[in-house]
Amino acid sequence: MTSNHQLSLFTIAAVSAFCSAPALAQDDSPYYLGIGVGQARAHLNDTVLSRALGGSGLITTMVGHDERPAAYKVFGGYQFNRNWGVELGYFHLGRFGIAATSTPTGTLNGEFRVQGVNVDVVGTMPFTAKLSGLARLGAQYARTRTSVVGTGDLAVANANPSDREANVKFGVGLQYAFSSGFQMRAEVERFRVSDALGNHPHVAMYSVSAVFPFGRAEAPVRRVAALPMVDPPPPAPALDEAPMPIVKAAPPLVEAAPLPVRRVSYEAESLFAFDRSELQPAGRQALDSFIEQLRGSSYETITVQGFTDRLGSTVYNQTLSQARADAVKAYLVKRGGLDATKIVATGRSESTPVTSPDDCKGMARPALIACLAPDRRVELEVIGSR
Repeated sequence: MTSNHQLSLFTIAAVSAFCSAPALAQDDSPYYLGIGVGQARAHLNDTVLSRALGGSGLITTMVGHDERPAAYKVFGGYQFNRNWGVELGYFHLGRFGIAATSTPTGTLNGEFRVQGVNVDVVGTMPFTAKLSGLARLGAQYARTRTSVVGTGDLAVANANPSDREANVKFGVGLQYAFSSGFQMRAEVERFRVSDALGNHPHVAMYSVSAVFPFGRAEAPVRRVAALPMVDPPPPAPALDEAPMPIVKAAPPLVEAAPLPVRRVSYEAESLFAFDRSELQPAGRQALDSFIEQLRGSSYETITVQGFTDRLGSTVYNQTLSQARADAVKAYLVKRGGLDATKIVATGRSESTPVTSPDDCKGMARPALIACLAPDRRVELEVIGSR
């Protein structure tokens, strides 16, 4: 088991990393519920027995501890943004057993059970679009019920002591998002509890949890219209040299003969939930329309580029933008039957914003996220052949 000193240093380092990380944007603040199971591990020693015996001075000839019972927890939380949330939970650390024999002759058997509630501040640091690190710090209020049975010279005066006590708790772990509605966590949490005999053993709980976010509102489809498939008449600038307009809905496209260039841009929230890379139903419908418009056209390549806003780290934004571009390519191939060798998916992070550096200054976070929405987009460019 990890020593107290090592676990404390690791927790301090993890919390420091969260505090120093740049703030990352998230406009939806989901609630979530979870349940975890695992094992509790306590470090018990012979002082437990000496307290139970009331300082009788008897010599114990055999001591046994059951220090690894099964444990579980249930919890619910609210995620304020991508990095910070608050969590309320109930935990049951299991039954810790003690046993001894002594000289003069006597036997003692007992156990103590610990359960309670906790409230934690939970920090999340994304490593990739799906994998994140967790660190938590909070308060616990636990009830301990102890039962001790002694025979012979180890008879005890109080066979069923109990105690209630508040203490701090902390923990670290990892979280992986399989989808927007299902996540898994692996964590170790540290509790300081009472055994109702005057001792305060430290208990570590190792658990695996299933987490179910809910309350995510699906964003309405906001799509940029496809540019008309026309040859740019010389000496006018090429189509891709002009700034691309952003509008909210795409009119029906009347297909014409195959033409050289067509560009389409979708605001990110029309395809994905905020800060996610899994296509939403509305996003799939938007791409179905694009696929239908493309039918009958001859093309050489399709370029898919993902872009993010300037909030968050470049490393994280690059990972998210690439994941979104890959998701669009995969859908075009699987759903539309398009040739994967002709589709190039690229993540561009925040490298090419639509907004200028002076835009959106001084805004509160919700307004800032909305103001930067044009930067979060996916662009598709079709290069056709005559």
